[in-house]
Parts: sequence; C-alpha cells; structure tokens
Amino acid sequence: MAASRRYGEDLRSIGQALEARDIIDFELKRLADLYVIQGIPEQGSLRSKVRQWLRRLRGSPAADPIFLGSEKVEQLSQAGRAKRSNREQLTNFRSVSNILRAVGAYLDAGEHELVEIQKRRISITLSYRDKVGQEHKEDRTISSFYNFFLELYGKRGQAQKTAL
Repeated sequence: MAASRRYGEDLRSIGQALEARDIIDFELKRLADLYVIQGIPEQGSLRSKVRQWLRRLRGSPAADPIFLGSEKVEQLSQAGRAKRSNREQLTNFRSVSNILRAVGAYLDAGEHELVEIQKRRISITLSYRDKVGQEHKEDRTISSFYNFFLELYGKRGQAQKTAL
C-alpha cells in the first residue's frame, strides 16, 4: 500500500495557507483526497487580532475547520511557486510551510501514506501507514526533521546551479 502522491509539495502549500491565517498549532487529517485542518490562529500578532475581530463581526466561530481538496492544494502550490521569486533568500526552517515540507519529505522517503499530523509548538505527532498498510504513530521534536529540510534545501541549491 504505497503512498500514491508526493507529500512534500502538498504539505508545504498547506503550510503556506496556514501561515496566511496565523495558524501555528493544528491537527491535520488526510481523508482520501481531502485534507481537514483544525487549528486556532496565533493570539499574539496584530494581524491575528484583526482577523479574530473580523471573524466575530461576521459571527464566525474562531476554529472553523479548513477543508482542502487536491485541486485547492494544487492552486495553493501554484500560488506559492509564484511568490517564491528570490531563490537565494535564506529559508527559515521554523516556518510552518518548511516544517510541513520536511515532514512531507520524510513521508515520501519512506513511501508512507499520511493519516494525521498534530503539530504543537516544539513537537509533532505523525500517524501514517507503511507500504504494507500497517499504521504507525511517531512523537517527534520538530528539530528531528531538520536533516530532511537541509537535504531539500541542498537539492534546491544544486538545481539552481544546474539551471545556470
């Protein structure tokens, strides 16, 4: 039961959408071709306080789940690529999008199928199915994915040199 899609790009795109909403800690579940994300926006920034105020004005609850199908994730991916114009810019591993990209690389490397991610301030609980369909659950620190991040960043640098 190998994973049918690549998670690195999908999860990075989802991370960018969560960053735009100031969501840092969340629970993400994958159901067939649908990602369901439940998270509460960060409380500290001015931008998040304005969003919460606007949400209250509209009568929306603070923690509506976010539903992203494969088409929406692809749209987010294309929009994210368009924004990443400065490829030489130093990349921040601690951003939600880069953390999720590294988690996606980990899943891709093991050919795992994503079930669920619970991201907290310094740790991640990752549930996935392996090639034979057995479910696994790992509690890891975010920094434990740093080597996958460095590998991705190194591949990006090599691709830039090759393109020149």
